[in-house]
Amino acid sequence: QVQLLESGGGLVQAGGSLKLSCAASGRTFSSLAMGWFRQAPGKEREFVASIDWNGGNIYYAVKGRFTISRDNAKNTVYLQMNSLRPEDTAVYYCAARGLPYSSRYFADYNYWGQGTQVTVSS
Repeated sequence: QVQLLESGGGLVQAGGSLKLSCAASGRTFSSLAMGWFRQAPGKEREFVASIDWNGGNIYYAVKGRFTISRDNAKNTVYLQMNSLRPEDTAVYYCAARGLPYSSRYFADYNYWGQGTQVTVSS
């Protein structure tokens, strides 16, 4: 089992920045690929970014404004979000895949955090 705990969400004005963190426990972190997804009210959960166990392969749905990174020594994955827009408002979820290679697909992830709310005001 893997436990994931997100932090760093909040309310920010359009154009601002937030950095989300996700601390993992319960399994060797470097054996896991990690991803971020988000879900806005009334919408399906959607892919945001993912990263391989060693950062070798990174995928983004939001290019240029978001950056995913990880620190295997701290068992933590991050999502730096810049130039935020009101349409980025959502609950952001951290996810872990029981394989070291990342994926864009929701069904490929085995473990999920509880989510952290990000609200961007106009």
